[in-house]
Amino acid sequence: MSRLGSVAHKLYSGEVSYDFVGKRRRWYMMSAVILLLALVGLFGRGLNLGIEFKGGSEFTIPNTTATVAEARASAESASIVDPIVTQVGANNIRIQTKALTPSQSAAVTMRLSQDLGVPQSDIAVTLVGPSWGAEITQRALQGLIVFIVLVVVFLSAYFEWRLAVAAVVALIHDLVITIGIYALTGFEVTPATVIGVLTILGFSLYDTVVVFDKVKENTRAITSGNRATYSEAANLALNQTLIRSINTSVVALLPVTAILVIGVGLLGAGTLKDLALALFIGTAAGTYSSIFIATPVACQLQEQRPEMKALAVRVAQRRAGGDAKGSRPARRAGGSSTATAVLDDVDTDLEDPAAPGNVMAADITQTVAPTGPRTQPKRNQARSKRRK
Repeated sequence: MSRLGSVAHKLYSGEVSYDFVGKRRRWYMMSAVILLLALVGLFGRGLNLGIEFKGGSEFTIPNTTATVAEARASAESASIVDPIVTQVGANNIRIQTKALTPSQSAAVTMRLSQDLGVPQSDIAVTLVGPSWGAEITQRALQGLIVFIVLVVVFLSAYFEWRLAVAAVVALIHDLVITIGIYALTGFEVTPATVIGVLTILGFSLYDTVVVFDKVKENTRAITSGNRATYSEAANLALNQTLIRSINTSVVALLPVTAILVIGVGLLGAGTLKDLALALFIGTAAGTYSSIFIATPVACQLQEQRPEMKALAVRVAQRRAGGDAKGSRPARRAGGSSTATAVLDDVDTDLEDPAAPGNVMAADITQTVAPTGPRTQPKRNQARSKRRK
């Protein structure tokens, strides 16, 4: 068995367990700091909206040997203030400016043609009005609201409303972090960015549902027993799905990283940067939130239920009694007693522990050789007395 497989087996069996849920205040503080920085960037510096959202003029110069600096100098010589000049591909340059009149656009095109040595007819001019960007924003918000409503309905039906609320909290957490990083770094927000942000919602939800499904399995009929609290059973589910979450995230991040490094860095495909960057940030944030935010929030909401509070009291009483009589050895060497208790409850199906064929782990005993004084077999004949 490989080393990673061995670690995964120990996490699943409870031999190794990390208290994610118990240390939720630590994760909340980390997220609070990140969210605070994101909000400072969002409301302080603001988003660097692309031409599609704020409107303006765009000039695309194809097949030119000019550099970005030469193109910027040419645009500024045509009375353009603060032009945004980027290289697209190997030989194309894109210049974005504020909204210009048709006569101003013609003058800029003529100057670019003269300075950069490109025929005037080859320079593509695009005029974008701000109303188009406003429509994109409105449609994106509508899609986001519909998505969240459907998520709440589905998760409430499949799990329950408390887990649905925790999943939505994780989604909003990922959205704010992704948008905040764009604001802090000054990355340009384009329609491709919006598509990327909406795409990461599905990944974040998928990872959260995988964890919640295991939580549901571990906490089935948990109130019928007294071995572990809801948070302890959910924490075991997190450990059991941890390796899968990491593997899924790595597999998802590898192609996105390839797009950023090869497509944008080496090939200069700047149009891919907006989509890939949003996917990269959102995927990383979604993995973090599914482990450190979604499940701890769900446990916090569940522990407020009266039946869960009563369960916690029974678990504490049972453990206090066990400590007084002597603790029961763990089912697995080196394993967590809490994880062992949860696994015992899952394995024996607390909904019907007396069902035929359902053997309680506590009833399984090992055959031990009897102890006591040794009994020697009698000799058939007495030993002859030694002659004097």
